Amino acid sequence: MKIFLDFLPLLLFFAVGKYADAHVDWAARFATDHFGFLVSGGVVGTQEAAALLATIVVIVATTLQVSYLLARRRKIDMMLWMTFVLVIVLGGATIWFHNANFIMWKPSVLYWGMGLSFWISQTIFGKNLLQTLIGEQLELAPKVWQRLNFAWIAFFAFMGLLNLYVAYSYSQSTWFTFKAFGATALMFAFVLAQGFYLSRHLKPEPGDPTPTRETQP
Repeated sequence: MKIFLDFLPLLLFFAVGKYADAHVDWAARFATDHFGFLVSGGVVGTQEAAALLATIVVIVATTLQVSYLLARRRKIDMMLWMTFVLVIVLGGATIWFHNANFIMWKPSVLYWGMGLSFWISQTIFGKNLLQTLIGEQLELAPKVWQRLNFAWIAFFAFMGLLNLYVAYSYSQSTWFTFKAFGATALMFAFVLAQGFYLSRHLKPEPGDPTPTRETQP
C-alpha cells in the first residue's frame, strides 16, 4: 500500500502529461475552460497545456497523499515533505505563469536539496544524515557510513544535472517518460549497487557461523 501511495502521484503526472501532450488542442481548451481562473491571463496555450494539467493533477495527488498519512498518523519522510513543498511552490508557479520550466526544475531542486542536506550535516555538523535515517537497521563502520553518505551526495548532484539535460535537450513528452521511469530506474539501480556494496561490509549477526578456511588433507 505504501509503495502504491508513493508512486501514485508520479504515475498520474506521467499519464496525464503524456495524454495531454498527444492531444494538445483538446488539452488547451480543457485547461482554459476549467482552470483558466488559475492562470495569468486566463488562457492556456497548446505548448503549456500538457505540463499545466499534469501539474494540477500531481499537486492534488500529493496533497491527498500527505493528508492521508497525517490522518492515519503515519510518519512522513523528509523527502516527501520536500516534494510536497516544491510541488506547491514550483507547481503553483507553473500554473500561474503557464510555464513548464518551473515544474521541470522541481526534480533538480529536490535532488540538490537532498544532496545539500546530506553534505551540510556531514561537513558542518559532523552528523551523518544517512546514518541517522537508517542507522537503526544497519550496523556499519564509520568509514563505510561516510562513503555511503558522499555516494548519495554525488548521485543527487548527478540526477539534478541529468534531469535538466533531458528537460532542455529533448521534447516535453520525453521528459515526462524520463521523470516517471528513467529517473526511477536509475534510483533503483543505484540502491541495488549500494546493496551489493553493503553486503561486503555488514557485520555478522550474533550466532551466525564464522567463515573458516577448509584445511587441505
